[in-house]
Amino acid sequence: MNTPTIAVGLDIGTTKIAVLVGQLDSYRKLEILGYGTAPSLGVQRGVVVNITQTIESIKQAIEAAKMDCGFDITGVVVGIAGQHIRSLQHSDYITRVDSEEVIDELDLERLTENVHKLAMMPGEEIIHVIPQEYKVDGQGDIKEPCGMYGARLEATFHIVVGQVTSIRNIARCVKSSDLELKALNLEPLASAMAVLSQEEKEAGVVLVDIGGGTTDIAIFKDGIIRHTAVIPYGGNIITNDIKEGCSIIEKQAEQLKVKFGSAWPGENKENEIVSIPGLRGRDPKEISLKTLSRIIHARTTEIINAVFTEVKNYGYDQPSRKLIAGVVITGGGSQLKHVKQLVEYLTGMDTRIGYPNEHLAALPMDHALNSPMYATAVGLLMKGLEGRDLDVFVRESDPALSLSPELESTHWDLSAVPLDATEPADEVLVEHLGELEGAPAAAGSGAEQPQKTKAKGDFFKRWADGFLKLIDDNDLN
Repeated sequence: MNTPTIAVGLDIGTTKIAVLVGQLDSYRKLEILGYGTAPSLGVQRGVVVNITQTIESIKQAIEAAKMDCGFDITGVVVGIAGQHIRSLQHSDYITRVDSEEVIDELDLERLTENVHKLAMMPGEEIIHVIPQEYKVDGQGDIKEPCGMYGARLEATFHIVVGQVTSIRNIARCVKSSDLELKALNLEPLASAMAVLSQEEKEAGVVLVDIGGGTTDIAIFKDGIIRHTAVIPYGGNIITNDIKEGCSIIEKQAEQLKVKFGSAWPGENKENEIVSIPGLRGRDPKEISLKTLSRIIHARTTEIINAVFTEVKNYGYDQPSRKLIAGVVITGGGSQLKHVKQLVEYLTGMDTRIGYPNEHLAALPMDHALNSPMYATAVGLLMKGLEGRDLDVFVRESDPALSLSPELESTHWDLSAVPLDATEPADEVLVEHLGELEGAPAAAGSGAEQPQKTKAKGDFFKRWADGFLKLIDDNDLN
């Protein structure tokens, strides 16, 4: 079944893998049909470092989303980030054969193709070629040249470049998860789609996505992307500092950061103490919230200063590049207490926290997807729904392996069924239920399903008897 109105976004993050399945409703809002998450075990600072673990995490998240939405997921739009990402500006032009013909989309595509042929540094590959302004016969500052007359078409482009190996590793993980890679999108651009308004992009704004392993930056002015960067620091490095500074384990450090952490140490008093349970019979450890805030403040200040350096490199102090809308922070790190105030203090720019709920339809205010940590996943889903004609991201679940209504109403204890890791669970289940008259035929057999009758042999009773005998034997030994 073709369902071209449904798309799937896959966010391969450092701390989590998130999958969103959705479509646009009649009000052009995102209707989430299902979602799934899983811990990310094979990614560090936005880069895949363990193929096997990453594939396993992707499969877990996909399976959770599949169970939630009821569709088989076949294709995804995937985000990419990491320290290897860099951006540059480039100008190029084409000379048109017939200047008496109006400029059309084919001319713009030919100009863009020229840019894609640029020679990059060894081991690098172009991810995005984004046009900024056009010139027609020397006349500049044109945003939409289609319909105009001219012999020379020129444009300035924002080019995003990444390492070939990192891109291929992501593609391999997706393909090995039995998914088709529909598109690869830079994560800060996806986050920008989810949390920025068109007015902010026109006025000039800095998007700062503080993730687990990286902090992504995208700067917009006059509605156009002007600068992108990825800083290899995120929330995980703050957690690691707490772990080392307080001599506790990582899980405790993360819980401390989330529950009691603050980026502004001035609000905590010296006598505010939190007690951490000791390890395996050891005495509890007492930690000062003042000390905790100082650790968080130091690392968060470093991250924000690195962001501000990128803003300075863009040239925000020039009148034509002034960023009137200030800073929008999103991602899981934006939920840290007082981080908004710290950004305002260090940059002197107006700051707000970006939530993706503006584009989401019919979700409760306290729903998990309204959190800034899902901004990238929502943006990738929006990208998948943008400008597609024939792409199919999902299909209806194959009913061939589903149980008959009679069997569905029967509650089986499936913990006894041995599952081979190389054999699909549905096929194993069909094989074991095949001892029952009335079990469905295997997929593709074409046989009609007989009516349910009395079981020839009680498989589960035999298994239970054998299990009890095994326990008795062990007791005797």
